[in-house]
Amino acid sequence: MKRVLIGAAALLTLMSAPAAGQPTPRGSTLEPGPCGTPGKFIEEAGLVRIGGIQQWITIGGQDCGNPVVLMVHGGPGNPNTPFSHALFGAWTADFVVVQWDQRGSGKTYAANPPGEDEALSMEQLTRDGVEVARYVTQRLGKRKVILMGGSWGSALAVNMAQAEPELFHAYVGTAQLVSYADDMGASYARTLRLAREAGDADATTRLEALGPPPWINPRSFRVLRRVTRKYEALRTDPPPADWFRPQAGYDTPAYEAAYEAGEDYSYLQFVGLAGDGMGPQIDLRSLGTAFRMPVFLLQGEEDLVTPMDISEAYFDSLTAPTKAFIRLPRTGHDPNRIMIDGQFQVLKSRVRDAAMKADAR
Repeated sequence: MKRVLIGAAALLTLMSAPAAGQPTPRGSTLEPGPCGTPGKFIEEAGLVRIGGIQQWITIGGQDCGNPVVLMVHGGPGNPNTPFSHALFGAWTADFVVVQWDQRGSGKTYAANPPGEDEALSMEQLTRDGVEVARYVTQRLGKRKVILMGGSWGSALAVNMAQAEPELFHAYVGTAQLVSYADDMGASYARTLRLAREAGDADATTRLEALGPPPWINPRSFRVLRRVTRKYEALRTDPPPADWFRPQAGYDTPAYEAAYEAGEDYSYLQFVGLAGDGMGPQIDLRSLGTAFRMPVFLLQGEEDLVTPMDISEAYFDSLTAPTKAFIRLPRTGHDPNRIMIDGQFQVLKSRVRDAAMKADAR
């Protein structure tokens, strides 16, 4: 077991990518794959049939012989795809990066607007995620992929890792959501303490009126989240200003409308209309604490949403072939340069070589 403190790394050079192509639909006859020849560039984006519906997947890498990183985005309802080149473009020199707009999110939402009574569940999203991982291994001719998840995506990724461990080289989690009840309770208590210590009458009044969780009102989490962002901003390094400008293909009014609609839909599915959504059901400890793959958890020291004491206690309970807990200074719940560089450092120095060897067998 290792605990590590990551400092701010040198800035990475971000690179642009050419226009996207279209992935082979699931169920079609796969050739040896676009990665039959090491050193071949790959850049694909399109809808693939996953879980009975069309779901949006992007694949990008300078050398498709490199290990594959499957990103499981947060939110729920907040895909990385509009910002992938800015945040993760530099990674494509060493990895093939796969983004997936989950059911109810982004371009998957746009292609399949859910019915009024159509519910999301962790079980369905886990099945979807496992199917995406299988599709990617077949498409790229890999034995396994590296699994990454942050915030909501970290809870979903752990469900995927425990459901089908043979698909994954390693699990790399950030801002690990462990237990909705424990994380929200700790988040509320710490944020209220900070507001009181700062003499912040407005935030203190709002939080005291909200009261500690569990909550029934679906707006309650958003009230807390606005205050956590305020106090995280005082103690963390901000991300570069251009990180969250949508890239080409995601900068249209139609996409913006679909993104926002998916975000609203997924949020309500997460919290529930009466405190009965997917979120309050999350307690990863119920899945067991034994992992059949290396586990690396990165945690912002100033994270007020998934506080460090909850994620570190979960980490301490885990057994895995290798595991490490990495603290990120000047970092909260949302991405900044320290977080992205810390993730890349873990992938490159601790996961890449073993994944290359395993895929070559």
